[in-house]
Amino acid sequence: MMLLLYSQRSGRCALTLNALKGFPLNWYAIASYEQGSGPRAALVLDQQLYDVAALGSDANPLLQGTQRVMEQWETHRGAVEALAAKLAAERAAGRIQPLAEGSYKLLPPYRPARIFGAASNYYEHAREMGTKLAPRSESAPYCFMKADTSVIGSGDDVVKPAETQKLDWEVELGVVIGRQCRHVTVEQAYDVIAGYTVFNDISARDLNRRSDYPFTHDWFRGKSFDTFGPMGPWVVPRQCIAEPQKLRMRLDVNDQTMQDDTAEGMIFNIAEQIAYLSSLLTLKPGDLIATGTPTGVGMGRGVYLQAGDVMMASIEQIGSLRNRVVAA
Repeated sequence: MMLLLYSQRSGRCALTLNALKGFPLNWYAIASYEQGSGPRAALVLDQQLYDVAALGSDANPLLQGTQRVMEQWETHRGAVEALAAKLAAERAAGRIQPLAEGSYKLLPPYRPARIFGAASNYYEHAREMGTKLAPRSESAPYCFMKADTSVIGSGDDVVKPAETQKLDWEVELGVVIGRQCRHVTVEQAYDVIAGYTVFNDISARDLNRRSDYPFTHDWFRGKSFDTFGPMGPWVVPRQCIAEPQKLRMRLDVNDQTMQDDTAEGMIFNIAEQIAYLSSLLTLKPGDLIATGTPTGVGMGRGVYLQAGDVMMASIEQIGSLRNRVVAA
């Protein structure tokens, strides 16, 4: 697994490769970073960032930023793939150098306008939460929406609101939609995916429930505070990951492993979630689906996040997010 390491002295993220095993030769990712003069786009090879400006201005949509590219993925996908191939050739020839470690700060790879979350979508997680599920054949995905203002990048702080005493973590595979679509079948679902990212669905468990209304659950309130959506460290295009449903997911708190499982444990898989959501509404490029979390969350353990805790959320073939918790 590839990990994103954090420099305590510089306060910036440094990218280190533990192993390349399992990574296709054509692996690359799309990232956003800054060095004190505003957001810039980068392409990532072997966990190293390369400023896209060094690749020239001809047919380079990333010069307009990652936001535009992700929201117009079908238009720009071919040009981005060509840039990644050019970068690989330039690097092999020694004509381009990566950004120096510690010289930049990672930003969220882009900001999704809509975040769709899947609740209780792993059998073992539902069991640890005491959730009683109907038979799969008689049910459908349970989805909620999370505020776009919750999104932060790797290295940013998660702010623990004074209103919660039960702040929790949830590592999730984030699926980025790349094409406007409606009524997508399960068989067509992967065709509308732009790529994948890591998402940490921070949750205030004691605010997910209410007693002042007859509606006992309030997913929006418990999950939509600012900083409750760490995302990144970048987006890996769909064609770079052959079997996303087999990816291993892990989350550590203060270097102690809390979650460690694969996406095979989903109740409703990636394709089924896309088909379900697109049966309700039109999915748009840049929409993010947080596909659910495996067992090992804090509520299942009776352990919750406190100020000073450090989370590392990792998914193989993508990368890692590091976020510290601070008090409001």
